[in-house]
Amino acid sequence: MAVNKRRISLREGSLYLDGTMVADAVKVEAVYTPEVAESRGLKEKGLSRRWIGHDITGTITEYRTTPWMYNAIKKYIKDGSTPEFTLTGIQNDKNSDYYDKNGNIKVTLKGVVLTGDLSLLNLDAEGELLQDEIEFGAHDVV
Repeated sequence: MAVNKRRISLREGSLYLDGTMVADAVKVEAVYTPEVAESRGLKEKGLSRRWIGHDITGTITEYRTTPWMYNAIKKYIKDGSTPEFTLTGIQNDKNSDYYDKNGNIKVTLKGVVLTGDLSLLNLDAEGELLQDEIEFGAHDVV
């Protein structure tokens, strides 16, 4: 019997934005939050709950290597159309117990829209490497 448990390493995986690998991605997190309706009828002590919708949000942290975000901002300013992306994350720690039983964890988010502040320019005499933290919301998980 093995002593060491082979939990999933967060370091093993990749991130794709519209099919292009985000080569300098550092961290990504996507969260599904159900919208819950609560109700109670006469003589019921407890609440009944059901999902009636959802919200999908997250954050991408990456070292800036391409102008994809800046180009999306420029396109919006020029033609007024909200930039939407498809984001796919693959977690594939082949040395984990999860992988042995289930394979990769693959999540694809559709209708990804950037939210929050988007950095256009950073200069800092004391700084080192430019890293963006980009918040997003998504419409659907497929």
